[in-house]
This record gives sequence, structure tokens and C-alpha cells, in this order.
Amino acid sequence: MSNTLTPSPALPQMKGTFGGGRTPPQPAPILLGFDIGGTKTAAVIGTAAGEILARAETPTPAAEPFEAAFQQMVTLADGLLASENVSPQSISAAVGGPLDIERGIIYSPPHLPTWVNAPLKDRLAEHYHLPVFVEHDGNAGALAEWYFGAGRGTQNMIYMTAGTGLGAGLILNGRIYRGSTDTAGEIGHIRMAEDGPLEYGKAGSWEGYCSGSGLVKLARLRQPQRWPEGDARSASATTRDIVTLAQTGDPDAVRLVTEMGTWLGRGLAVLVDILNPQVIVVGTLGVVLGDLLLAPAREVLRQEALAVAVNACRVVPAELGDRLSSLSALMAAIDTYHREKDKGDKHNGTIPATEEQK
Repeated sequence: MSNTLTPSPALPQMKGTFGGGRTPPQPAPILLGFDIGGTKTAAVIGTAAGEILARAETPTPAAEPFEAAFQQMVTLADGLLASENVSPQSISAAVGGPLDIERGIIYSPPHLPTWVNAPLKDRLAEHYHLPVFVEHDGNAGALAEWYFGAGRGTQNMIYMTAGTGLGAGLILNGRIYRGSTDTAGEIGHIRMAEDGPLEYGKAGSWEGYCSGSGLVKLARLRQPQRWPEGDARSASATTRDIVTLAQTGDPDAVRLVTEMGTWLGRGLAVLVDILNPQVIVVGTLGVVLGDLLLAPAREVLRQEALAVAVNACRVVPAELGDRLSSLSALMAAIDTYHREKDKGDKHNGTIPATEEQK
């Protein structure tokens, strides 16, 4: 098993979200987090104040059964804990859905198809004998940007993944919003047009128009001679090609990104009219493309949504960059810790167990 160990610099303290930005009177608890993706899994040691102390990665054996992947990830984490000579007070995990967040059961997500009813939370609790908290990776990213990034100081924020796919994490009235079945934020499934790039099971979906994989398909629809479909070129490589060309001013690529920005703005107008957020934070493509993507989106948003709501909402790229993955791994536990502190819970710097773990 190969892995890399990368100490990371301390992150800034939480500002303006809970307790007026005050720091805990005692040292922030040590946490162990997992960021579980379809290609790699990271183990992260950090604190409830957002400091990242160490990180290790290993390829995710996505084709293997859950138990094989589980043993690989805890072996990685155990080695990291031994090398840092620390003992965590709780365990946190971020993983893609569908999943039952409270019970920590993973239901065969597209990137982990062999994780059939995988009892991630129970297995982590059995292995570490510590409180375990699991969160959807989109929600974890939203929490990270809300506590430490572009959403600091707000009560209503939308975080959009805008990477290979399109999803969202919703912070409403100062709390993560998961919905009745933990599927809130699946914005990529919204139909934007009767036809268009096929993503998320439907042609014309928002993910088809506003994601990395969708950008490739949009290019092939608009200019099949320049970007033909073929086995010799992977979707990810072609996405990078289009983004790089747009950044260097290629007219065809700029037109594609502008069209993507137009569709992004139309969808944002719906979210702004319904949810009335203070800020919309756009990840990955929003960071890489910046105003090439966000400027047309903002313009369409101004045209389509209620003026009073638009004037109260900023559309900005995500701030955390490479730190997002590490913080996301810890956010389920970090959010729990600060909410318990905000309620005045006197637990002497520990994170309380859930009812099923007591």
C-alpha cells in the first residue's frame, strides 16, 4: 500500500460564526478524519480549531468490497496516528452519497459501487472506540467554506461543488440543511432544458451544462469537428484542454465557458429566489475559471432573480483551495464540537458520543 504523508500549515481560527470568533478556553480536541473518494482516500489529523497536523493518502480500492477498503483506510490512519504520536478524541468522515448520515450507512454511490449498505460509522466506532460522525462530502465542503473560507460570518450560504459533477451543500439559518432523506443539495439533477448534454440520468440537466464532464459533452454538441468523441481521449483530459484554452483566450473555448456561465446564472437565479442566500460559493470550476465563468453567471442572475435578493447575495469562488479536502474530512466532528460548545455543554474539551454510541 502506497501513501504520502504531508504535514500542513495551521489554518486560521474560525471567525464570525460562533461565539463572536472567540477561541476555546482549552486546547482544541485532536480529531482523526477520513476523506473518502472514488480514486483516493485521505486520513487527516487535525484539531477542532481547524489546524491540519498531518495527512496521508492511499488509492481507494473502489472495485473491492467495503471491508477491504475499510481495512486499508484504517491501516493508513493507524500508521499516521503512530507517526504523529497523538490520540484523537473523535472520528470524522466525509463520503459521497447516497448515504444515511445519522447511521453512517453508505448506499452504493456511483464512485463506490461495491459499498452496498456499508456500515462505515459502526465499523469506525468498533475499531477506534470513539465517537464517530459522518457527513456527505458536499455538506462537508460547505461546512469547511462556512467555518474557514468564503462563507465566514454568514447565516445563509450555498456551496457548489462544480467539479466533475455538480452538487451543493446548503447552510440555512446557521445550520447545514440535509432534507428529509439526506439528499438536499442534489442540484445537478435539476432539468434546465428539454435537451442538452446528458448527465445525472437526463439530457439538459444542470449538471450537463455546468460540470467538468458536462463541459466536454457541451463542446462535442456545439463543435463536434473540433472536439470529437473518441476512446483515445479521456473526458478529464479533454476538460482540462478546454479550460486551459479558455484561460489562454481561445475564442471557441471562451464561448463554451460563457455558455456554461449563462446556464449557471439561470440555475443560480432559481436558488436565489427560493433560498435567499447571502453568498454562493462556487468550487473547482469557479476557482479555476474565475470571472470567465462567474461574470456571465452574475449577469444572468441579475437579469433573472428578484433584485432585492440579488443585491444581498455575493457569487464568489471557493477560498480554501488544497486545504478543502483535509478540512472536509474533519468537518462532521468540528461542526458537532462547536455546536456543543455554543450550547454551553461542559464536556471538558471532548466531543460527546451520539446516543447510539453511548
